[in-house]
Amino acid sequence: MKAQIKWVDGAMFVAESESGHAVVIDGPADGGGRNMGPRPMELVLMGTGACSTYDVVSILRKARQDIIDCQVELSAERADAVPAVFTAIHMHFIVRGRQLAENQVARAVKLSAEKYCSASIMLGAAGVKVTHSHAVEEA
Repeated sequence: MKAQIKWVDGAMFVAESESGHAVVIDGPADGGGRNMGPRPMELVLMGTGACSTYDVVSILRKARQDIIDCQVELSAERADAVPAVFTAIHMHFIVRGRQLAENQVARAVKLSAEKYCSASIMLGAAGVKVTHSHAVEEA
């Protein structure tokens, strides 16, 4: 996997993935940016959530669950000192569907956390306390 980051000006960069997709990354005005895009650590958090949500949806579909919506709410804590690494991340999945089996949702979240989500597993191995919870809503 490859990516390229190009400095635009101030604290703004354009990141382009190997697959040709681009995203603007920027900082706040007091850091020299114009607040035109997410911060780098926000992208790490969002990418981790997307990685795990992808797993949960995929696992539930394979289990033939009638899933209509899945979202994850993430909250993270960072160290007070530089480098301000993540120290804890909590992921709360909200899964909506018709007659979803709660045990299947719990299984999907657990499999993502323990086996499939490269991002959260990598962060956990680096010392970040990654926790998960879920809720099931009937559509």
